This record gives sequence, C-alpha cells and structure tokens, in this order.
Amino acid sequence: MSLDQLAIPWAYRLFFLYIEPISAVVGAFYAGLKPIDYLTYLASSEAAITVSRNPPTPTLMSLYQLSNLYLLFALNEHLVLSASTSVQTWRALLFCLLVADFGHLASMIPLAREKGFANVFLHFWKWNAMEWGSVGTQIGLSQVRQPDSESWPSCDLHAST
Repeated sequence: MSLDQLAIPWAYRLFFLYIEPISAVVGAFYAGLKPIDYLTYLASSEAAITVSRNPPTPTLMSLYQLSNLYLLFALNEHLVLSASTSVQTWRALLFCLLVADFGHLASMIPLAREKGFANVFLHFWKWNAMEWGSVGTQIGLSQVRQPDSESWPSCDLHAST
C-alpha cells in the first residue's frame, strides 16, 4: 500500500467512493424517473404543488438534464476517485465538488425569496427532506471537501505521484 493510499482516510474513501455517489444516483432516479415527485418535494406551497403535478415541457426537460448531471456526478466521483490513490487527485476533484456545493446552495435562493432566507438557510428544524439534502448536506459537505480541512492529514501535494 502506497503512502498516498494511507493518506486518504478510510471514512473519506467510504463516503466519497460509495455513499455520496449512491445518493447522487437516487437524485438522478427522482429527477429523471419520478419528476413529479421531485417537484413536489421542492414545492413550498399548495399552489406550487398543484403546478408540479402537471409540469410544463421545459421543466420536465430541465429535470431530465438534471438527472443526467446527477448521474455524471456519481460516475465521475466514484470512477475517478476509485482509479486514483493520489491525494492530489482527490483534493482536486473534491475542490471541484466544493465549487458545485456553493452552486447548489445558490440554487436555493429562489426558495429563500419565497419562504424567507432564515427558513431556508438557518432554521434547520423546519426543513423537509429536500431542504436537508439541498442545504444541510451541502453545508456539511463543504466543510469536509476543503483541501486544507483538518480532517485531511498533512502531506506534500507536490510529491510525485
């Protein structure tokens, strides 16, 4: 076993090779194969739920594209990280995912305008499952994806791999 393999904590390997990709496949399933359920989970009012039961074609197309991106995300994360024991590769990919985490949080701004900023981003005890997945999970992941996170062991990123 190389030093790089030892440098990647087992909890990171478990989470980023299996748990997170599986959760992304679940997101792909709902967005692509159960788009009405997906929209209903996002809806914050009865009026929005009513609209989500008969979504317009552009909304369905967007959900199918989102499903495809979730699948890409799951495959990219699992296949690239499982093919590499380089800490540098892991950090680079996790940095890209960190940028995506902030984009995911920004995508919740329309809901925050509707429900209130505090209700969407701060009042976690009021969150539904979709808000936990879209806000809570992203905030938590952004903490462990940071390349200089304390959970990463110190290592020389400039060492040859």
